[in-house]
Amino acid sequence: MLSDLFTRLEQLYPELVNIRRDLHMHPELSYQEVNTPKKVADYLRALGLEVRTEVGGRGVVGLLRGGKPGKTIALRADFDALPIQDEKQVEYKSRVPGVMHACGHDIHTSALLGVAHVLSEVREQVPGNVVFLHQFAEEMPPGGAKAMIEDGCLDGVDEVYGAHVWSTEPYGTIGVTDGYTMAAGDGFEIDISGKGGHGGQPHLTIDPLVVGCQLVVNLQQIVSRRVDPIEPVVLSVGSIHSGLAANVIPDTCHINGNVRTFNQEVRGFVEQQIRQITEATCEAAGAVGTVRYRSGYDAVWNHPEQTQVVRRLFQHLIGEENVKNLDPSMASEDFTCYLQKVPGTFFFVGGRNPEIGATYPHHHPMFDADERAILLTGKAFLSIVFGGDASSFPSPIESATAQG
Repeated sequence: MLSDLFTRLEQLYPELVNIRRDLHMHPELSYQEVNTPKKVADYLRALGLEVRTEVGGRGVVGLLRGGKPGKTIALRADFDALPIQDEKQVEYKSRVPGVMHACGHDIHTSALLGVAHVLSEVREQVPGNVVFLHQFAEEMPPGGAKAMIEDGCLDGVDEVYGAHVWSTEPYGTIGVTDGYTMAAGDGFEIDISGKGGHGGQPHLTIDPLVVGCQLVVNLQQIVSRRVDPIEPVVLSVGSIHSGLAANVIPDTCHINGNVRTFNQEVRGFVEQQIRQITEATCEAAGAVGTVRYRSGYDAVWNHPEQTQVVRRLFQHLIGEENVKNLDPSMASEDFTCYLQKVPGTFFFVGGRNPEIGATYPHHHPMFDADERAILLTGKAFLSIVFGGDASSFPSPIESATAQG
């Protein structure tokens, strides 16, 4: 059965590539998606699926009712783009200035549409129901997942699965991570108020730039000296702005940064330390510091049973040597919202291919991916729909014996 579905997906591949390239040429930013959800909804309706639009705002949910008993499985793809200028020289380069699909969401969307197409043709053979979650605004907190869940997209769902094309892994591989797989991502802004003046009379000023530079250094001590070294934490200051002229000491300094953690207690501790160190550093210099801390997505935690099942499925699909156990990533994702409601797992499909220049990291102006990742993502989802029941798989020991 699965081999026939894979063959059908391969037949659809040229159509799915066209969909991907159309999305790539016409990207839409988070919370500004208008044409993209319309295209998705129109495609799903043409397949005869039950379709809800404007779910949580701009989301689209398709429902396929299978003809056999089984679970209700949700599959998710995101469709928003990023505020980045596309610098690739390809025929499907973004036609929207300053906006591009630099994270592979066009790959995810076309793959999930392909899965819907294939399953719609054999719906009487599909076990249970399949919910197709086409999500808006993954890139910008609070994100589309939370709003879509509040609008009922997971009602009646037993398990949920998501895939992300991954630029560091070669095409033909799938990466799986047990437990924590992506970090919580928070941001902070710090405004320092001092007293400006002439550059030749610093003793009459309170220099906020000097205070800001000292604060940047002091903040690094949170990770290096105040957090248990076995706890993964990243604290990065991405920008510091102060003043305009070489001979003028400014009044203010503005700092932007981000924090990545897995442990929720550590997450709260880091925020508290940022506030404490900012206050102390500024007070020592006679300046005033104000911290605005923005909590982003929680860490993504894959459920053990579902992760074990998909690992076995993918080993059957592409061979054990091509299924990688990936280390957790300090990037963040709002797929965590789904996993906090129902069990499931989030996995990574290799998209790297040096032969076509698909070697750049996510969120890079030259980002691209091997489009065959559409097929592998689709086959992975189809495998989950038809083989996701853990009881249908032998234990690891039995598998080893059978192979051996």
